[in-house]
Amino acid sequence: MTTYITPGLVALDVDLGADKTDVIRNLAERVVSQGRATDAAGLAADALAREEQGATGVPGGIAIPHCRSGAVTEATLAMSRLNPGVDFGAHDGPSDLVFFIAAPDGAHDEHLQMLSKLARSLMVPEFNDSLRAATTPEEIVAIVEKALEPEEAKPAAAAAPAAPAASGASTGPVIVAVTSCATGIAHTFMSADALTAKAKEMGIEFYVEPQGSSKVTPLDPAMIKRADAVIFANDVDVRDRGRFAGKPVVQSPVKRGIDHPDELLNEAVAAAKDPNAKRVPAADSSEASENNANESVGARIKRWLLTGVSYMIPFVAGGGLLIALGFLLGGYDIVSDGRNTDIILQNSLFNLPPDEATRSGLLVYLGAVASAIGQASMGFLVPALAGYIAYAIADRPGIAPGFVAGAVAGIMGAGFIGGIVGGLIAGGAAYWIGSWNVPRWMRGLMPVVIIPLVGSIIASGLMVILLGGPIAALTNGLNTWLTGLTGASAVLLGIILGTMMCFDLGGPVNKVAYAFAVAGLGAGSFDNQAPWMIMATVMAAGMVPPLAMALATTIAPRLFSPVEKENGRAAWLLGAAFISEGAIPFAAADPLRVIPASILGGAATGAITMATGVTSQAPHGGIFVFFAIGNLLWFVLAILIGTVISGLTVVALKKWVRKAPVDADVPAAASLQGEMAH
Repeated sequence: MTTYITPGLVALDVDLGADKTDVIRNLAERVVSQGRATDAAGLAADALAREEQGATGVPGGIAIPHCRSGAVTEATLAMSRLNPGVDFGAHDGPSDLVFFIAAPDGAHDEHLQMLSKLARSLMVPEFNDSLRAATTPEEIVAIVEKALEPEEAKPAAAAAPAAPAASGASTGPVIVAVTSCATGIAHTFMSADALTAKAKEMGIEFYVEPQGSSKVTPLDPAMIKRADAVIFANDVDVRDRGRFAGKPVVQSPVKRGIDHPDELLNEAVAAAKDPNAKRVPAADSSEASENNANESVGARIKRWLLTGVSYMIPFVAGGGLLIALGFLLGGYDIVSDGRNTDIILQNSLFNLPPDEATRSGLLVYLGAVASAIGQASMGFLVPALAGYIAYAIADRPGIAPGFVAGAVAGIMGAGFIGGIVGGLIAGGAAYWIGSWNVPRWMRGLMPVVIIPLVGSIIASGLMVILLGGPIAALTNGLNTWLTGLTGASAVLLGIILGTMMCFDLGGPVNKVAYAFAVAGLGAGSFDNQAPWMIMATVMAAGMVPPLAMALATTIAPRLFSPVEKENGRAAWLLGAAFISEGAIPFAAADPLRVIPASILGGAATGAITMATGVTSQAPHGGIFVFFAIGNLLWFVLAILIGTVISGLTVVALKKWVRKAPVDADVPAAASLQGEMAH
């Protein structure tokens, strides 16, 4: 087993300074003195930077300052038993047991798992008591090494799970949780264990997914489905948040799960009973869920692509809205004639361009500024798409090769298809390079030098030499086909997109349609408005389901439960803002009526928007981005028509199409009779 701690890394009953800064600096110097790091000042700076993100003191007189640092050459634990104790931010007072966890930048999963295991052990009172009773550094090392032993190496009687995934079944509420911290080493797992222990004490059925730096075991989808509420105890983004779409959610910093697990659990139980509780939106579903052994190749590729689209959307949203605002202020020709760049370079607020026939010089200048910024933002569309596809595959080391490959795809004229291909190649290359077994001295260089350099050469070289030209030809052919869509073919495309948007309300099919629209948005122009038409169709159809459910609860309230009527009032605003997930509570309760009704209205809306040439230069916002909508009247009419169709259909289905009651004595086959019982 790797040696993480030695007697030379232990200091017992010492005074290392008046505050945590002094303690961390002393421990960093001890790590360097033992030959396990190269720069004490740099290591201390990295640990103190982590400390600024959140205190590392935890209840019980424990502190776990920790970091990943390029100065560290070997994963290390330095321990000090302080006298007197020092304040590390724990709510119950100073800390006397301090473990300094120092991990290399390129730490392997095995190292991270061991370091995390130590952090979890510190949540066990007996372990801490033994550390306080030890009289020599050698005793401390023996206690720690025993805690870090692989389970199979321990006697059967002593073996115990490092942290149970669930608190145990009960008849009460079912709560699931995700914990994660900035480094993914200590607080992630300590929070998970504290919540698990408290849930067991409170009689709550509880399941937790610690999203640490090492391998993540995702929660069973069946457990998520059963859950009444979810806790996100996180200092970083939750991976694959969309799995929890529609669930009541309580969100807090990860350390609160350690300090006050009872409060978090009580809040989650209360949220489960509150129809107005904050819920997880499906729009966040694109965060990557890594290391799922049961995930098929197709599902994995889809997840990578949707991650890229997710991170690309802010560039498109900001850029598209700014360009539309520039049109509104300065006129359409300000971009189409390419004058905006000249205007902002040659003029200023104190040197305005001359007035034009219908606009003042100030409006022309502001329009040029807005549109130029918007164009700059849109210029990141393909690089961001490629960069974050690569990120989904290879984590942070994939970002640089992906961005470079996306930029090269733009140079080659390969468009968003080139960005997708470049991102996949860059991510695959970065992942492969990261798996190399390199000497210890090189590990720190891998994520910041070797992987970006070699990955960029592989991905971008292939794009330039081999793939860029054919993909550019394919992109041009696709643009020509979309531009030529008219009449029946355009209406058919609208029906297909509208159906996809309403099929699963933020699920995979919906996301595919939305990703297709957003990815092509950057190719839109006055000469090629088909991408803008597709975006308008997708947005309009996606607004229909929540608006239809709001309408249905208004005109036929007796057909809905009190909770559904409450959700219906909120759905008016959600639908107007293009948040399709506003219809999820209705679909979850009655999918066989709500989903077909939604599809019917969404398909009608899609057909109308495509037939009438409605356009949108904004990828989101619904009616609130009216200034980015072309042919606004037909946009509104299409949504109203689809809403009425879906709303009346769901009312009719709920009123007249019901399952016949099944008598306990009736054979099972009889329960499959037709639904026209009333």
